[in-house]
Amino acid sequence: FLLSGLLAMTVFFTATAVSPVIQPWEAQARTLERLIATPVTMKTLIAGDMFASVIFGIGIAVVPITIGLLLGIIPIYPLLLAMGIILASFCFSALGLLLSTPATNVPSNIMMLSALLKFPLIFISGVFIPVEQLPFAGQVLAICSPLTYFTDIARYCLMETQTFPIWVNFAALAIFAILFTTAAMVLHTRTVSRRI
Repeated sequence: FLLSGLLAMTVFFTATAVSPVIQPWEAQARTLERLIATPVTMKTLIAGDMFASVIFGIGIAVVPITIGLLLGIIPIYPLLLAMGIILASFCFSALGLLLSTPATNVPSNIMMLSALLKFPLIFISGVFIPVEQLPFAGQVLAICSPLTYFTDIARYCLMETQTFPIWVNFAALAIFAILFTTAAMVLHTRTVSRRI
């Protein structure tokens, strides 16, 4: 139970750590102007930021998996777990990009906003307490959190227990990823001129 929660938190925090600060950092360092002056679309720049965050999330996810393997915890469905980590990294990276849309060139402003959202999500997403044991209001909020679905995938792949059917978890993560990515691209395109 704890390993699946640790894995979920690791992927969530690492995949949402890089993408929110890239745009403000580049604006602060005045490199964003140079990037925009190149023949590259804003969508391509955002996709690059997203992939950097995804790779970081996937790479760091190896740590809790390795710890689990050393403790004798072998994933029952390793391929599903790998697919879940990749999809969750994309989803959480897109969430991080969405959080970085306010037109500021101060990374700490974005990190404060990011923390205000990320920490409550940890407590309603079944990381510490199974979703079924949350009060009714907590269960309703858990359905609105993408972290809930990845935590459920990790539990299923490590312990064969789940709250939702596995296809619902993957579908929900994919829908959240598409929504977050689309919203981030639209909002970043609108706010980039105020960052320069």
